[in-house]
Amino acid sequence: MTTFNLVVQSPALASDLIEQAAALSEASGVQRISTTAARLLKVNDSVETRAELLAWGERHAVDTAYIAAGSRLADCKVLAMDMDSTLINIECIDEIAAFGGVKEQVASITEAAMRGEIKDFSDSLTRRVAFLKGLPVDVLQQVYDQKLRFNPGAEQLVSTAQQAGIKVLLVSGGFTFFTEKLKARLGLDAAHANVLDQAHGLLTGKVNGRILDAQGKADTLTAFAQALGAQTHQIIAIGDGANDLKMLGLAGYSVAYRAKPVVRAQANYALNFAGLDGVLNWFET
Repeated sequence: MTTFNLVVQSPALASDLIEQAAALSEASGVQRISTTAARLLKVNDSVETRAELLAWGERHAVDTAYIAAGSRLADCKVLAMDMDSTLINIECIDEIAAFGGVKEQVASITEAAMRGEIKDFSDSLTRRVAFLKGLPVDVLQQVYDQKLRFNPGAEQLVSTAQQAGIKVLLVSGGFTFFTEKLKARLGLDAAHANVLDQAHGLLTGKVNGRILDAQGKADTLTAFAQALGAQTHQIIAIGDGANDLKMLGLAGYSVAYRAKPVVRAQANYALNFAGLDGVLNWFET
């Protein structure tokens, strides 16, 4: 029978919150991991208790994660991440559109696609990219320089995973202009995304080749994991939108990061308040 610990995290994790979680989970002991995280030992992991702790966490802005005791980061082999609004703080296509004065139109489609209201990602991307027709290619660099930032904890998560021997994959429904720069910047093992078509220094409003949609993301992760001999329980996958669900379904550690409700409902774990490096606190040294 598997013994579970409960990791609780919050930017302001006061002692009284830890005590409340320990009481609700019937923990046999408490380990302070940091000022923002604690591990509650040998907890009650019944369906009812899990649901109660999840609701409690949402009320108190605390992330909760049931983790099998003894789980180690080094036992994982793959970290797969979405790019836009996951690894980084923006939706690149929305910021590109801003330079053409059409951000509102594009962002509304992006939001609907992420919520799962638009089922055909390829169609939604084709519609959005069409708004970019005629924009100078130089705009992409301006977005990268002026708007793109890593989300909190991103660099720490990636570097620590790499030190543990984990291979890191960036797989995005966004664009290779950005994924390739981030691959080089972080030393990632692989990066896959869509190619924006251009001619004479201008965007044509089209995507080159097959669009990397939800199934494409899943297929990319499957091939990457198989090449490494990684099994489901050795895969960490992180995303925020409906286009990530098939990819997340392949991971034992499927993580919804600041995600849409449809993603939070299906992922095994969620980081609604902690940074991306909150993943690291789940594992024991």
